[in-house]
Amino acid sequence: MARERFAEEFKAEAVRQVVERGFSVADVANRLGVSAQSLYKWVRASEPSDEEKSKTELIEVKRENLRLRAELARAQEERDILKKAAAYFARQPE
Repeated sequence: MARERFAEEFKAEAVRQVVERGFSVADVANRLGVSAQSLYKWVRASEPSDEEKSKTELIEVKRENLRLRAELARAQEERDILKKAAAYFARQPE
């Protein structure tokens, strides 16, 4: 029995129907004429590896860290301005 080769676009669309659109693997496999086992393999292959997941999480953490540092700097600057304004108005007689 010869193995049938499928184009990458075909595989990607089949996986998209399962992952994004929520169709069952059996349903998509029947409609497209592929074995459910092959489709399960394609879906598993499309999932990011643990290394890719950890890289993505690290990038997100770094991005959040930069955002929080900028927010902290802004808050400290506002605090310093308010301190100076309070000291100025405390010295002024009414």
